[in-house]
Amino acid sequence: MDVWAIDKATILLVDDDEDMREALVEGLELADYHVVPFSRAEEALEHITHEFYGVLVSDIRMPKMGGFDLMKAAFEIDSALPVVLITGHGDVPLAVEAMRAGAYDFKEKPFPVSGWLPLLSVGSRSVA
Repeated sequence: MDVWAIDKATILLVDDDEDMREALVEGLELADYHVVPFSRAEEALEHITHEFYGVLVSDIRMPKMGGFDLMKAAFEIDSALPVVLITGHGDVPLAVEAMRAGAYDFKEKPFPVSGWLPLLSVGSRSVA
C-alpha cells in the first residue's frame, strides 16, 4: 500500500481493537479514502514524515504507546499534521485535553463513519 499517494490524502488509522479498526477501514474505503491501518502506534509513527500527506486518526487508550503519546511524537516530526483522536472512554475533560494538546478533533466510539467524513476531508485539505 502506498502511504504517500499523491492524488489523495492518506488516513493513518491506529486502533488496537481489531473489529473497530476493520469496521473503520471498511467505512472509510467505501467513502473512497486511502486508509493505512495499524494495530500499534509505534508502527504508524514509522510512516509519519514531513512529506506525509494525510491525517492521523488514533485511538487514545492502547497498550504501550497511546494516542496522546503518538500525537506528541507525530507533532515533533510535523507540527501541522492533522490528528483526530478517538476513544470508547470519552468524557468532556478528555476531549478538552485532546484539543488543547493540538488534536484537530476528538470523537467518541462508537460513531458512524459518515458523520466524520467531512471532517477528514477538511483535515486532509489542511495539509495541502
